[in-house]
Parts: sequence; structure tokens; C-alpha cells
Amino acid sequence: FFLRFFCRLRKEVFELVRIDKKKEIVKDLHEKFLRSKVVIVTDYKGLDVTTINDLRRKLGAEEIEYKVVKNSPLIRASEETDIALIKDHFKGPSAVALSYDDPVAPAKVLTKFSEEHKKLEIKTGVMDGKVLDVDAIKTISTLPSREELLGQFLSAANGVVTGFVRVLNAIPVQFLNVLQAIKEQKEADGLE
Repeated sequence: FFLRFFCRLRKEVFELVRIDKKKEIVKDLHEKFLRSKVVIVTDYKGLDVTTINDLRRKLGAEEIEYKVVKNSPLIRASEETDIALIKDHFKGPSAVALSYDDPVAPAKVLTKFSEEHKKLEIKTGVMDGKVLDVDAIKTISTLPSREELLGQFLSAANGVVTGFVRVLNAIPVQFLNVLQAIKEQKEADGLE
């Protein structure tokens, strides 16, 4: 009797611990969904662990999180977020790529990786409350990254500032040339 009671009690305690852990996973994922600028859902069926870890490393280098999560927690975590728009795509093996800064980087990495590894399927995504289909994600992957755009902007801004400094510098130089010409003219008039 005591052994059965103890086994039953132990099972119930483990079940409570598992439920608490699941709730914590859902809460953590929900917070990440709220913070992310873009979320892209993939199907990783057919990829081995080494390949998935390689994908994680490439995404991590761009500061992108890649989470493999069961569909039920994904659906629960997406409630009251923009990600709820795509919860119907949480079927089969699903993983999500989350980017908090650069919305272009995950599209670039996942598109390139899916071209190299045909078994990785990009399902859909969400950016700024808009659903992205596969074609939109591939189009986004062709855009320059945030760092490239900042570099282009700084280069253009630097060109404007440099031109402005040259114009400002030319005014005193021209003034000195005029003074020099007046001086030379007076010296020439004084010699005559």
C-alpha cells in the first residue's frame, strides 16, 4: 500500500514539475516573441543534429536565436503577439529564428542555408505585424543588412560634410588670393 502510494505521489510531483517547466518555457518564448523584430518559422525535418548545430552557429554569429520547440508551446506563446498570425503554420517539426535587431539577417542566413541544405524548409514569418511568405523572405534576404545600410549612410553623409568643408575652406583662400592680387597691383602701381 505504502509503495503504491509513494509511487503515485512521486508521479504527481514529477507531473507538476513538468507543467511548471512548460509554463516557464511558454512565458520565456512569449517574451522573446514580443521583443523580436522578425520571426521566421522553418521545418527542419530531415536535418541531422550536426547540420542543425551548424545552422545555429551561423545564426548565432548574426545574433539570431534559433529555437526548436514543440508546436503546442509555440501556439500558446504566440497568443497576444504578432506571431499569432502564423500559428496555423506550427505543424510538423517547427523551429523559429528570432532577431531582435536586424530584420534582414535571419532571412539572409536561412535563405542561403536552405539553398545549401534542401531539407531545411522556410515556412513563413512575421515582421512588424505583417505575415511574410517564402517569396517575401527571399526578397528581404537580398536587401543590404543594417550594418551595410549604416555604412552607406555614413559614407554619403561624410561626402556631404567633406564637400561643405571644402566650400568653406575655399572662401578664405579666394579672399587671400584677392588680397594678394591687390597687393601685387599696388606694388606694380608704386613701381611705375
